[in-house]
This record gives sequence, structure tokens and C-alpha cells, in this order.
Amino acid sequence: MELLERAQFLATLAEYAGEARQGDGRMVLVSGESGIGKTVLVETFQARLTGARWLWGSCDGLLTPRPLGPLLDIAGQAGGELADLCRNDASRERLFAAFTAELDSPGALPVIVIEDVHWADEATIDLLSFVGRRLARIRALVLVTYRDDELGDDHRLRIVLGDLATQRATRRMGLPPLSQEAVRVLIGPREVDAAEVHRVTGGNPFYVSEILDSGSSEVPATVRDAVGARLGRASSAGRRVIELAAVIGARVERSMIIPALGDPASSLDDGLASGILVPDGNDLRFRHEIVRRAVEAGIAPHRKLELHAYLLNFFEERGGCDPAVLAHHAEGAANATAVLRHAPEAARQSSALGAHREAAAQFERALRFSDDADDALRAEFYEGAAAEFALVDRWDDTETALRAALGLRRELGDFIAVGDDLRLLSVTLWRLCRGQESAAAAQEAVQILEPLTAGPQLAWAYANLGARMWSIGHEAEGRRLLAQAQEIGERLERPDIVSYTLNALGLALSKRLGQDGIGILERALQVGLEANLHEAAGRALSSLGEAAVSLQRFQDADRYYDEGMAYCEGRELGAFSLCLMGWRTRGLVQLGRWDEAVSIGQQMLRTPGISQVNQLNPLQVIGTIRGRRAQADAWDFLNKAEAFGVATAEPQWIVPVRAARAELRWLSGDRELAVREAESGYDQGLGRVDPWVRGSVAIWLARLNAPDNLGVEFAEPYALEIAGDYLDAAAAWERLGRTYDAALTRLFSSEEAHMRRALTVFEDLGAKATADAARRRMKELGLTAIPRGPRLATRDTPAGLTRREQEVLALLAEGLADREISVRLFISERTVNHHVSSLLNKIGVANRAAAAREASRLGLLPIT
Repeated sequence: MELLERAQFLATLAEYAGEARQGDGRMVLVSGESGIGKTVLVETFQARLTGARWLWGSCDGLLTPRPLGPLLDIAGQAGGELADLCRNDASRERLFAAFTAELDSPGALPVIVIEDVHWADEATIDLLSFVGRRLARIRALVLVTYRDDELGDDHRLRIVLGDLATQRATRRMGLPPLSQEAVRVLIGPREVDAAEVHRVTGGNPFYVSEILDSGSSEVPATVRDAVGARLGRASSAGRRVIELAAVIGARVERSMIIPALGDPASSLDDGLASGILVPDGNDLRFRHEIVRRAVEAGIAPHRKLELHAYLLNFFEERGGCDPAVLAHHAEGAANATAVLRHAPEAARQSSALGAHREAAAQFERALRFSDDADDALRAEFYEGAAAEFALVDRWDDTETALRAALGLRRELGDFIAVGDDLRLLSVTLWRLCRGQESAAAAQEAVQILEPLTAGPQLAWAYANLGARMWSIGHEAEGRRLLAQAQEIGERLERPDIVSYTLNALGLALSKRLGQDGIGILERALQVGLEANLHEAAGRALSSLGEAAVSLQRFQDADRYYDEGMAYCEGRELGAFSLCLMGWRTRGLVQLGRWDEAVSIGQQMLRTPGISQVNQLNPLQVIGTIRGRRAQADAWDFLNKAEAFGVATAEPQWIVPVRAARAELRWLSGDRELAVREAESGYDQGLGRVDPWVRGSVAIWLARLNAPDNLGVEFAEPYALEIAGDYLDAAAAWERLGRTYDAALTRLFSSEEAHMRRALTVFEDLGAKATADAARRRMKELGLTAIPRGPRLATRDTPAGLTRREQEVLALLAEGLADREISVRLFISERTVNHHVSSLLNKIGVANRAAAAREASRLGLLPIT
């Protein structure tokens, strides 16, 4: 592990060593909690300090420490008179005098390290006091390490440390925990939340390294062992306090513990003396959350059951407690009745606060204890869990929960609930790219509900079926059903239903017809925000991002992306934040910002449990970019995108993949397969997708001289090129910022100057396969002196970094954090993070510190 945020301490130790060489001896008291890196600091200093003779000794954490244990260690290394005296059991006075003489020996600078003096026996503490009073006149450096979190108020070392502090030779050095930025550097390219690791570990380097090495969210065995060893040294009363506190949580009110203790004052003192607990105002807290977890994991099962039962009773009697806390202790006490009383309420409160993962966990907790509950209550729990699973993009779990609820509702004969669950199942199956099953469930929901109710359940069923019908090209039926749903929603004053129907209509207009549905989507958003409906607002923001990209309104797309991600991530609306990210990749690839698109897409695909529908965009985008860059696995991505797209049965997903596949077939020189892909996409999208998507496949039919009555409406750049107006088409693409598409249009113009200009664009983007195809076409047309590779400017770009990536790398070398870089470059912090991921991958380093070193090697200067 890299030694971070310790440069100043190393420089200070070097200064002390310099003073010692001049005859001003120094005793440096290096303190810090266990795992903070005291030994690592000293070892690093040893590796850097030349012309020194190092002797090491340490105290042992034994119940009965060795008398003068560190001195015996040092004597064994030093030999001579000191070793002889130790072997012959000389008096303490002679040993102390011999040790002092060893410090004052000529030659290389003596550096003595005495570690872990918090475990020192009384004789060793006296030795420190003896040496500290004499060291100022000796040419030597003594480094003393100890854990300041394990010194009780009555520890004898405290008195000695106070005395040493008054000596001229003594210096203090307290090591602080790592900052969150340092933790982020240690994490490097791993998909780990730096803020959470920092919170759990408190920035303790040992705990950070063990968590990262274990690759798990569980407490590593090494941490459990270390905490167990410390707990074993505490008194039995202290252990009781610590165990009870661990079951309570990170912060503990004294009033919770005192009733359970026989001798509260003494027990609390013992708990604090261990260093595991620390004062927090009038209360207590664990120094590190990971330590609390380790303590909790080590409590015997029967003892843990008793502690949870005590706390459940305590909190219920006191009243006013958070139901999530009550549910936690109810489960710990194996009290099913209390779990069913508190967990559903905790789930509802969590959901209202936007904590949907917690809400899902609470419903799962209730279900674990619901075997003896009635079927209606169990169905409610399954439905509640399904709703929360859906919001965090856990759609497989959503399906399982809904099918369980459906079975119970059918047995109960509650067919209104059956219809509502079928509607939710339809949404779920669509998210899982099972389009035909989704449509069947949507139809069945309406069929069941229409004879039974004109209430909100039917409105939702109409709205869902309307959206499904429009997605497969049945516009009139889709409009009718959405209108019916909106009418019911308005009559019942249900803003959630109204927002949904407006959202579905606005998105359909934008995505199916290429019309401006942004205003309607803005209304859907406003309805959701005014009613404080998180799901409705998150859905509308996601749809606004999708519509803006589809309509080529890229500045609006940027704004909706930033607003949407902030809103959705702050409320755990993973289904919608992932959707926003997917459409972000579609916009970025069109704008030629390929590295950013790949970075976001890869981040999405690494998301555990991501739904199939949210994989469609990143799969297509990454496959397209990798194909243009002649990377071998491009088809792995596009084949998976095709499979998912076909499974949706929706042209809006199928046609773009066909367009990408047609392009890559052409790049490989296979005109026949390219035509076949384009024809398939064109036929499936005819009359059912917007002019931009329709044009994306039609253009390949035109370019490959295989048109078949292309006389329908296309977006302007496609229509211009199909009509033979290449230069105006290219200009139209460039006005949108789509330089790659402009270059393709220029390539097919067959005019030499424009083809050469296109080749330059392909090379700048690293589109090797497209550049090779361009050279092939130029050669077929009889052109000569065709450039054979990347231009000099591209070859001179370090590691293939874009200009923006070079700027970010240079600022990393200055030591700036992402937030500071975003301010300096006037871009979002999220964009900075994507640039960092991309440049780390390009230059082949694991973390930011290594990237900064590479910036120095490449000669990149800081941006000023």
C-alpha cells in the first residue's frame, strides 16, 4: 500500500535526524491509534535515511510483559558489552548505563526504535525516562511508538510522557487518519465507494487495506482477529459495555447502557480504557465502524439474543424510537411479533425519505418472519418489497416478489389486487426485455380490472397498456388508453397517475414520432415535484434526458442529465439514474466523446443486478465504438444488445442496434451482410420509430446502393444525403456537433478533398476500422497518396490521451481533487471522474498517484 499523506512527517523526521547528527539528540514520540501506520512510517524513514545504524526493540502485549523486553531485543542486535550484561542478568543501573553508552557510540548515527510502549513494563518505562533526560547531549535518534487510544487515565506511561515532554530532546508526532481523498487514491480503479470505506474505517490505513484486499463488504478475518485481541485484554466489565454498545450501534447513549450494568461507573471506565469506545459529549461512540462490526460478529449467539431482547424492551418502553431500530432489535431477539409490528412501518418511512434500499430490506425482514401471518398481510409485504426493488433496478427480485403476491391474491379472490399486480408484473417483464410477456400481462390486467373498478388500479392499467401499445407502433390505441388513464387520474386527484400519463405521452411523441414532447415531459416533472412524488419526478427527469438526446438537443440533454442524476442518486432511484446514464452514452457517442461514453457504459455494466433494458444503451454504444476502433470484442457487445433488443419486441430498441451492426459489417468489407442488417432494421422500424432512428438504417441502404422505396420522412441530415446533397448534409451534422457522422457523409460524397478531410476525423477519433475502410474506398475510386496512418499530432499525443484528458492528468499531478479539477476546467465533477477512469485505463496505471508520476514522465505541465 502506498504511504499517503505522510510526506511532511518523513521530512520532519529527517530534520530531527540532522539535528541528532550535530549532537542534539532527539527522542521522537510517535503516537496514533492501532493500524494508523506508525511502523510503516518508521520503516519508510529507515529506507530513506543513509549513514545510520538501526536497532529495533518492541514491547509485547502479554498479560505479564517481559521486563526490559525492548532492551533485550536491542542488545541481541548490538552485541558487545550490552549483550553480555543482559545475558548475565546485570543490575538495572548497569544495563541503563550500557544502553546510554551504546547510544553515544562513534560511527554511523545510532537510531533506536522502541515500539508499542503502551504495553511497556515498568522497567522499560523507567528506561525511557532515564534516556530522555540525557539524550539532548548524545548524538542519537530514539523513535518511540505507542497507541494513544489504549492509554487509560491511570496508565503510568501517561505520567512519563508528561515528564518527557518537558525535556529539550523530546519531540511529539501524532499521526492522523487518512483523508477521504487518500482513501480514494488507495482504492484506485476498483468499483468501491471511497466515502463509505472512509466512513467505516475512519481513514485508518490498516482497516482500509484489509477491506480492499478482502474484496468484500464483510469484516475481514484479520480485522476480527485484531479487534478480538484488543477486546481480550479488556476487563470482563469492559467487555460487557463494549458488546452492548456494539449491538446498539456506532453512537451510544449512556442511558441505554447503565440499566444493564451492575457497576456502571467502573464498567464504563473499563470500556473507555480499551480504546475501542471513546467519549462523544455525554455519550459514547466506537472509534471505527468496522471495529463495532467486528465486536458484534464475535458475540456468542445466545448472548447477542439477550442483548437485542434487552434493547427492544428498553426502546419500546421509552417510546418515540425509530421503527427501523426497533425492527433491527426485534429480529436480533428473534421476536416475530415485534418484527411484524415494526419492520413494515420502518419500510414505509424509509421509502418516504427516498431510502429505497433500506425500505426493501425492511420488507424482506418482515417476510422472513411472516410464516404465521395471514395471506393478505404477506401479500402486502411482497408487493411492498416489489415496489422498492423496482426503484433500485432489482427487477429479477421484483418479478419473484410479484409472482408470490399474485399467487396469494388469487387464492384470496382479491382480483382488484390481482389486476394491479399484473400491471406491475408487465412493467417488470418489460424491464427484463421480455416484451411479449409484458404485453400479455398488461392486457390481462385491463381485462380483469375493467369489469370491477373505475378506480386508480384501472387507470394505472390503462396507462401501462397505452405505453406498451404505442411502443410497438399502435399509436391510436396508445393515445386512447393514455387519455382514459389521465381522465381517471384527474378525476380522482391522483397526481402520480397524471404525471405518468403525461410522461408516457411526451416520451412517445419524442421517441416514436420525432415531435417535440419536451413541454409535456416538463409538465409531468412539475406534477411530480409539486406533489413530492420521488418516483414520478425521477421518471420524468429520466425521460427528459432520453427525449433530449433523441431529438438531438444536446445542451438540454446535458442539463437534464446533471439535474436528473443529482435528484435520482439522492433518492436511491437506481432504475432512473441508470436510464439517464444509458442515454448519456448515446449522446456522447454521437458527439464524438467516445472515451467518456465507454467509461460511463462500463460503469453501468459493472452495476450489480442492472436490468436488461438498462444494459441496451451501453452495450450498443460500447460495441459500436469498439467496432469503429477495430477492437476484437465489439461483436460480443452488439450481439448481446441485439438479443436484448429483439426480446423487447420494440422497434425503438431493435432498429438502432441494426444500424450499428450494418455499419460494422460495412467496416469489415461485408457489403451483403451490411445490407441485410440495414434492411431488417428498416422494415421493423417503418412507421414505428422517429425520423432520426429510421434514418440511421435507411442511410446505409442508400450508401450501399440498396434502396427500396426510401420515400418516407427522415431527419434532415439523412434526407439531404439520401437526396445526394452531401455537403449540406455534412454541414447539418456539424451544426449538431456530430463530427463522425459528418465525416461519413463526406466520405460517401466521393469528392477527394472531402474524403481526405473525413479520414483526418476518423484518425483523430481513433476509429482505426473506419479509417481503414475510408482508405479502401479512396483506393477503389483511384485516389493516390493516401495517408497511411495516424497523423503526427496523433502519434505525439501521450498515451493516446485526448486534450481534455491531458488537462485532467496535469491537474492530478498538482494534487487536485475531482471537485477542484471540475472548478478549474468548468466541467462537472462526474465528468472529471469519467475522464480519470479513462486516462488510468489508457496509460495503464492503477491509481491517481501513479497517474501523477506518469504525468511527470510524459512532461505534462500543470494547467495555470
